[in-house]
Amino acid sequence: MKVQGRVWKFGDNIDTDAIIPARYLNVSDQKVLGANCFADLRPKFSQAVTAGDVILGGNNFGCGSSREHAPLAIKAAGVSAVVAKSFARIFYRNAFNIGLPILECREAVNAFAEGSEVFVDLDSGEIKGAGDGEAFFAKPIPAFMREIIEAGGLVAYLKTKGSL
Repeated sequence: MKVQGRVWKFGDNIDTDAIIPARYLNVSDQKVLGANCFADLRPKFSQAVTAGDVILGGNNFGCGSSREHAPLAIKAAGVSAVVAKSFARIFYRNAFNIGLPILECREAVNAFAEGSEVFVDLDSGEIKGAGDGEAFFAKPIPAFMREIIEAGGLVAYLKTKGSL
């Protein structure tokens, strides 16, 4: 699984309220969630993000409330992957549950500027810029978790296995 896109950078402690404001928590329409991703923090994000773009985040990305809406909003906005210095534990689990690929790589987050183009190989964990730039390596996503992502999330994965 390889993704390529423009970088959107966010700092440390981006909480679930910043990702999708609480006023949208009664919404289940993914298009509405995507259209309001980072609505208060970066009001024009959802109009400017393009399919395939990559978020680079600081420490503790996705902290705060246990909201599946947060990774859903990011995925629905068109973001193909999130690379952060570290993730809040519940966001980490929720991201995989809904099929949003995430990787931890401090060096990559520090190396790339907002707007630059990056390539992310989810199988190997390689993250590199356009051209012949330096490559950085995150711990690759384990095979069984890649299967969940490829299926579109945990529920879809379980349906393919006949468990639902």
